[in-house]
Amino acid sequence: MIVTELIEKKRDGLELSFDELSFLVNGFVGGSVEDCQMSAFMMAVCINGMTEREISDLTMIMMHSGETTDLSDLPGVKVDKHSTGGVGDTTTLVVAPLVAACGGTVAKMSGRGLAHSGGTLDKLESVPGVCVEQTTERFKEIVRDIGIAVVGQSKNLDPADKKMYALRDVTGTVKSIPLIASSIMSKKLAAGADAIVLDVKTGNGAFMNTLDDSRALAREMVSIGSNLGRKTVAIITDMNRPLGMAIGNGLEMKEAIEVLEGKVPVDDPLVKVCLVLASEMLLLAGLAPSRADAKGMLVDALVSGRGLMKLREMIAAMGGDVRYIDEPERLVMTSTIMPVYTEKAGYLYSIDARKLGLASCVLGAGRLKKEDVIDPAVGILMLKRVGDRVDPNEPYAYLYVNDDARLEEALGLIREAVTVSSEAPEDLPLVYDIIE
Repeated sequence: MIVTELIEKKRDGLELSFDELSFLVNGFVGGSVEDCQMSAFMMAVCINGMTEREISDLTMIMMHSGETTDLSDLPGVKVDKHSTGGVGDTTTLVVAPLVAACGGTVAKMSGRGLAHSGGTLDKLESVPGVCVEQTTERFKEIVRDIGIAVVGQSKNLDPADKKMYALRDVTGTVKSIPLIASSIMSKKLAAGADAIVLDVKTGNGAFMNTLDDSRALAREMVSIGSNLGRKTVAIITDMNRPLGMAIGNGLEMKEAIEVLEGKVPVDDPLVKVCLVLASEMLLLAGLAPSRADAKGMLVDALVSGRGLMKLREMIAAMGGDVRYIDEPERLVMTSTIMPVYTEKAGYLYSIDARKLGLASCVLGAGRLKKEDVIDPAVGILMLKRVGDRVDPNEPYAYLYVNDDARLEEALGLIREAVTVSSEAPEDLPLVYDIIE
């Protein structure tokens, strides 16, 4: 086969065979297909799209470009959950322990944050001593012992995606649904789960800004999962505002602990979304006959403290200091806690979640570049949600700060992110759709 002919074929909107796609992807991983050639191919995909068969084939090829994890010797249905990325999205730290407390087997490989979107591994590492880089054998041992482990991906897992994603980031080909879907699903499938719940975010703080694009991505990923023999469900959730009140690694870990302690009301938006995601995981695992039964089981695990115990057990098994779970204030010890005020009274009309996420990064809570070093304690704690009354004499947020070198820049982003109005906003749904 000749690489340029395959690029031209996709440029002209034609379908590539499994063997042709394999030649391109494996050649790129092996070095015989150059960066400029893969860039041209991905731009052709961006413009012309791919058929459902092509996307499933591409996912399969990427999945098998490196190691895959075999979880077949673990008990039960191994269920995973993936978020497409958002702000204040602390769901994994709540959902995974609750599902495990209800008898589920949660063997999850997760990722780190980049740009405005937070990463679960960074949140876990806010607890001193936690080691997210576990061997496959130790990962499975933890799951076998306590029913839950959330670890980093093996370095040899899906190398095709690592190389292709790095190229997409610098060639303007990130927002291609076939490329996004194959990227996410190839990693999830290579990680070995039997069933996958996808949390597809939509709105100004998400990578998919419109509901139509989010639905298209969700349908594509569910189709890939089904075609490749995995039970898959996608839930489209709102990211036109931060999901939780905390934005930052230690702050989000602290908020997750407070949810699992029962200190956050069940009707809180973060808790509501967590219960929806966890209910779908229990259904796919065959542990509940209906969504109502699943929710009842999860609320019982929440109220009884069994979910918090699972989180504590996992942290201990991964080398973490459980005093930080028992005393979560330890997670957010900063030199300064600064209140933020509005200039006028009214309703908090809207929040640009992306700008809040970037403000948190500027404070040191995230990465604008892969090599940036994170400060686990810093970030933003919102005191008000969209629709709440605000007053110039009362703070609507606190900034947790250790280095004020870029404090003014962060404050500028926060002020740009928040709109105050004399009128109350319309209530937005938290969950837009469930796609099975």
